[in-house]
Order: sequence, then C-alpha cells, then structure tokens
Amino acid sequence: MDSGGASDPSRQVRVRFVTKLPAPLRAPPTFIAVPADLTRMGLSEIVNSLLLAASPDHQAQPFDFLVDGELVRLPLQEFLLAKGISVERVLELEYVKAVAPRKQEDPCPHDDWVSAVDGSNPRIWRDASECTHILEGHSDGITSARFINKGETEDRLHVVTASKDRSLCLFKFDTSVSIPKQIGAYKILRGHTSSVQSVAVDPSTNMICSGSWDNSIKLWSVEGSEEDGDTVSVKKRRTNSDSSGPEESQFQGSATSTFLGHTQCVSAVTWPERQTIYSASWDHSVRQWDVQTGKETWNMVSGKALNCLDCGGESSSLIAAGGSDPVLRVWDPRKPGTLAPIFQFSSHKSWISACKWHPSSWFHLVSSSFDGKVMLWDLRTAWPLASVESHKDKVLCADWWKGDSVISGGADSKLCIASGIEIVISQATRN
Repeated sequence: MDSGGASDPSRQVRVRFVTKLPAPLRAPPTFIAVPADLTRMGLSEIVNSLLLAASPDHQAQPFDFLVDGELVRLPLQEFLLAKGISVERVLELEYVKAVAPRKQEDPCPHDDWVSAVDGSNPRIWRDASECTHILEGHSDGITSARFINKGETEDRLHVVTASKDRSLCLFKFDTSVSIPKQIGAYKILRGHTSSVQSVAVDPSTNMICSGSWDNSIKLWSVEGSEEDGDTVSVKKRRTNSDSSGPEESQFQGSATSTFLGHTQCVSAVTWPERQTIYSASWDHSVRQWDVQTGKETWNMVSGKALNCLDCGGESSSLIAAGGSDPVLRVWDPRKPGTLAPIFQFSSHKSWISACKWHPSSWFHLVSSSFDGKVMLWDLRTAWPLASVESHKDKVLCADWWKGDSVISGGADSKLCIASGIEIVISQATRN
C-alpha cells in the first residue's frame, strides 16, 4: 500500500466541528478523521455534507474555520506545524460563515472621480443607479463627506462636505422625493487656508472637526444662528433649483478652536469619543487630541505618509491607518511603552486610500487601494478574507453599508457596491 495514501494515519487529523451558529447549521459533535492536507474549502465540503445528512433541505455554503481563535488560512497540516499543535490530539475546529461578497451590484457611473463615500446612513440610497439629491455649494472638488445623524425623522438628513475650495458645507434635505433634487448649503464654514482633506462628526452630532493641507485641525459647531455669534447671514438662496421657490438664509460659520502640531497635511480625522479626536498626517504621525484642552496626548510615528484612519475593534480602542505603502497597520494606544503596530496586513500592491472598521464587529475591516482593489480583513488572520476587483482604476474611498455591503468609489468614475457579506456578530461584540 502507498504510504502517502489517505489511509496512512500520519496523513490524517482527528477533528471535531463546533459552532456558535444557530441549530440548523450545527454539525454532530463527534470527532472524525480528515486528510491532513485539506484547506478550508475541503473542510467546508465536509461540514456541508454533515449538515445535508442531518437536513436534506440544507443549502451548501462556504465556511471559515478557527483554531484557538485564529482563522485557518493554510492547509491543515501546515497550519498545525506553524502553530506547534500536535496532530495527535483531537482538533476542535470552530466554523463560522465565510465573510465574502455574494453579489456585485451594477456600478453607478459618475461624471468625475468618486472621491468620498459614507455608508453610515442607508436611507438616502435607493439603489446603486438612482440619484436622489445633488448637493451644491462648493467651487472645487469634494474630498470628504459625512452624515450628521441627528436623530430626526426618517425623511430628514444632515450632511457635511469638505472641499479643495478650503471650505466645508452643511446641507439638510428631505429624502422623500421621487426625482433628483438640487440642494444648496444652508451653512458654509470658512477658516482653513488650504484644501480641506477630511471631516468627522462628534458622537453628540453637535460639532464637527476638519483636517486640512494647512496642517491644522479645526472644530466647528453644527448648530448656530445669527444670535449666538457663530454665524452671519451671507446671502439668500433658493430652496428649489428653479427661481420660483422660496428663499432661505444661508449662514457662514467660523471655527470654535484650532489644533496645531502636525507639520504636513492632516489627511484624516476621526472622533470616536466626545473628548477624543485622532488624526493622521503626511508627516507620518497618528495623534490623539484632548478636545477640551486642544492638547496632543499621544503621538505615534508610522514611518510612512498616511492617507486614512479609523477607530474600531474592542470598545473602539484600536486604530487602523494606511498610506504611502501597501500595508494596513493597526495600533493599540492602550499598550504603554510601545508604538509598534499590533497587526499588519500587506496584501495590497499599492498605496492604501481608505480603511473602515465594520460598525458592529470587533474583528472586521475594509480597505481600498490605488491597486484597484477593495479587501476585507479579519484580525484573526493575516490573509484577506476577500478581494473585490470591481474598479478599473485607483480606488479612492470605501465604507461599509447596511452592515452586509461595501461601497467604494474610484478614479474610474464609478460607485460600486459589493453585497451579501454575512458577518455574524458575537455576543461579546454586542456587549
């Protein structure tokens, strides 16, 4: 008999499949012997066979597998060897639904580059091809856009945009329209002396902060009227695109404070907690700021010019950033005495343009790159979960949408949506 055959005990591993998925997706807990060279695809076939035997109505689907909290991305025997795990023991394999897009929506063409997306509020999106509103007010390209979720009625939304024209614009509009509607800004924020590159909204939604090519971070009030001194009426504007509609005052606001410390462009800002802002810069640094004092409280030098930044993970305490190399890095500011990243993901082939944590998962991120790809990541493995290649040019921005989709925009003037991404949120994450 061939000693390299599947019957050789040295080429088999005894495993027990376990899961936290609901009952219809739970395989029998007994152990079985499987070929040691199986990849996750082969392991998925076995689990699907076990589930089909228990329930003839089961529909086969891909699974991922965890050993001691780490995703298996190598053939089983290679993984065990790399981790120093004995093949003699019964290996407990926890299986979860594979995280990958199951559908690519038809792309939505634009007139120019799609440089900013925000998927935090799904109400404005009908589908990938229907434009419902056109926000007007800037005289140059828009670099960043964010919803201001003020808890109003479902049909009323606020949006802030940043632009190369050195200003930010605030918009409010009704989503219950059936045709594209042109909306003018109700408030313009001026004070930066160079292009505004990024904008973030504070958790209370009463303030916003912006980062600029003038190396500064500015804070602005979302509210404000002629009485409180924050704004002055600059002109009247029509509320409709035609000249017959009623006119409405447009206000101009000034910054409430300015944070100085960066020496080059502030390329990204995020505001995860009321008193804490994080910023990333082309000066290679990620900085933490105390909102009340305006003082820098943490400074981490990455060695690369940075383009993007986001906070997430457990208790939103981890920082992900990417920039002028193909590596997405994650830091933990809670770890004293070290500024080294705790995770590095290096499957992109060019600069990273955007990174976003999943809004409900400690483990999952999305990144986009000038290599034309959008990648999905899980902290429990160094390999990407999926690579989405919907764009034909640089991808400039990306975000999660509705929890199970990823939206992205690029230099190919397309907005793309990859949907059907199943992420099962653990109880620990919910808590």
